[in-house]
Amino acid sequence: MDVSRIPQVPGQRGGSLGESAVRYVEEWHWDVAPGAWLETGTGRERCSCGATDCPSPGGHPDLDQEDWEAQATGSAVGARRLWAETPDAAILLPTGRTFDTLDVPESAGFLALARMERMGIDLGPVSCTPDRRMHFFVLPGAAPKVPDLIRKHGWMPATLDVQAHGDGDYTLAPPTRVGTRGAVHWVRRPTVANRWLPDAAELVSALAYACGRARTPSGH
Repeated sequence: MDVSRIPQVPGQRGGSLGESAVRYVEEWHWDVAPGAWLETGTGRERCSCGATDCPSPGGHPDLDQEDWEAQATGSAVGARRLWAETPDAAILLPTGRTFDTLDVPESAGFLALARMERMGIDLGPVSCTPDRRMHFFVLPGAAPKVPDLIRKHGWMPATLDVQAHGDGDYTLAPPTRVGTRGAVHWVRRPTVANRWLPDAAELVSALAYACGRARTPSGH
């Protein structure tokens, strides 16, 4: 195998946000959009949105952009230009285009991940955000189907902390940093092997089970 032809994993240590954004476009054909960023002032960092109580400093769309989705680009040239203008901007990956994501608490995510690996389910990339949420990448179009899929497995959607991100939404990409909490990182990195994403239906059973177990200390 010619290792020089294997796409490099974006967002790992040593790569800038701009370099990572370009690699997401070039190697994985994902659209990217610049978000907010962290500013240093009076000796401490704050979000570019200016809100002193911002719940996700540097980890959301740029509020100065009327339509952040319109800023998204699938062009490496466009990505270079956008991050040249705002080098510290968060990397937003719009969902509903190349993929959707299923978002669960970190504890449930690791439990589900172990269960799915035992079951031999082919998984796509999985990321983890500083607020301890895991995002499982699945085929686009999943978001509206998830509540019914959960019901089919005997759970009530409102009782489980499973969130689906589709059209009009986004997930944060590594190495985006959110305030003082840390950076987004890969639990399962994007690779040639997991380029083909699973359907949400293949993951919902394990995710619902894990979230149900996590609802109470006893797991009942």
